[in-house]
Amino acid sequence: MNHIQTSASLVVEELKLILGDRLATSNAVREHHSHDTSWLAPHMPDAVAFPRDEDEVVAIVRACAKHGVPVVPFGAGSSMEGHTIPVRGGVTIDTREMNRIVEIRPEDGLAVVQAGVTRKQLNEELRATGLMFSVDPGADASLGGMASTRGSGTTAVRYGTMRENVMALRVVTPDGTPIHTGSRARKSSTGYDLTHLFVGAEGTLGLITELTVRLHPIPEMVSSAVCAFEDVGEAVQAVIETVQYGIPVARVEFMDEVAIEGTNAYSGLDLKVTPTLFFEFHGTPAWVDEQSRLVAEIASGHGGSDFRWSTDPDERAKLWQARHDIYWATKAQRPGCELFTGDICVPISRLAESIVAAREDIDASFLKGQIIGHVGDGNYHTAYLIDPNSKEELEEAERLSGLLVERALAVGGTASGEHGIGMGKIKYLRKEHGAAVDVMKRIKAALDPAGIMNPGKMGQEG
Repeated sequence: MNHIQTSASLVVEELKLILGDRLATSNAVREHHSHDTSWLAPHMPDAVAFPRDEDEVVAIVRACAKHGVPVVPFGAGSSMEGHTIPVRGGVTIDTREMNRIVEIRPEDGLAVVQAGVTRKQLNEELRATGLMFSVDPGADASLGGMASTRGSGTTAVRYGTMRENVMALRVVTPDGTPIHTGSRARKSSTGYDLTHLFVGAEGTLGLITELTVRLHPIPEMVSSAVCAFEDVGEAVQAVIETVQYGIPVARVEFMDEVAIEGTNAYSGLDLKVTPTLFFEFHGTPAWVDEQSRLVAEIASGHGGSDFRWSTDPDERAKLWQARHDIYWATKAQRPGCELFTGDICVPISRLAESIVAAREDIDASFLKGQIIGHVGDGNYHTAYLIDPNSKEELEEAERLSGLLVERALAVGGTASGEHGIGMGKIKYLRKEHGAAVDVMKRIKAALDPAGIMNPGKMGQEG
């Protein structure tokens, strides 16, 4: 038994006294926490802790800090770049039992929640207030996890990402000290902006235990539309023109013909198998009608046709659920496969050429792949279906992903618009940020000198 294993055993014995049966060491529980939804190889934690409040998180982190044992935060396990994989073992802290909605303040447009609260849980609680939490990544992710990865989703074009919607945090730092960042005020000029240091840090600087999040009014009317295009470039040009005209669409999603084909089969839809845009409009009836007409004119000018409009909540829910189920719809096209995902964001003016080039790359490859995206803010995803046991297929997916990122960086874009770095994109961090990575490393070393917080992530070894 090596030193790390010995230290982990000591921590397990110590935490059993605090958590009882909420500290799990069974193979089944450890295996569940050994992976996320990525293609990356799993690693087992030594134990999984299920705290219920910040005091228990403090006790867990202090025990791990004392013995030099890694700490890995875990929300819903829906991340896509290996964020929650405990590559050095240690204790995984699962926040599912930290699921209390602490306070809702409709008059201030905010809610205070524990880190394990999910977006659907919060919105269900908000229903009677006329307010909503806007960030929608598709999966019913935990808010702590969404903040840690700086998540976003389909509504970011109108309401912003987690960066814009997190006002304050409570965080347990790597030595077990609980701190509060930010405030309930809409703005502040005091101190370093520590809130947004931890938002997007992927659990490498501390563990989020509580969030104060911004809420938005539920719109009086919501209308959705599906529009088919014959050409990928024309579909994306319609989005670019819509954004440049300043039309405040709530959602605008792109799916190529491969994605539409898989969605039809998996979700029971009958959409035309061609590049397609999904729109959603929020506002008063008059404003929604005006937005819809303007976008329809723009789309028609780029060859858009076969419009399907709906204000029926059930129809809209079915449509967007099908969009959110695209991960499973894609996997169903090749049973036993895994998805090697790309996730880049480019300036909106370079979006069309970027997507067209990505589609050409896939068409020239022996791999099957698709493109979808939150194109209203320049963010799109590729997904290549691979046999995880095939070295040839993995290398080809890595090559395609590399082309995607290199083109994005060449035009001032980013290697990830919402999935984050984790383990999967470590090699691109310095290409994008250069010497700024060294500043990130110094911040990490200052806050976590022992390197116990989610080791192996965010380019720590890069």
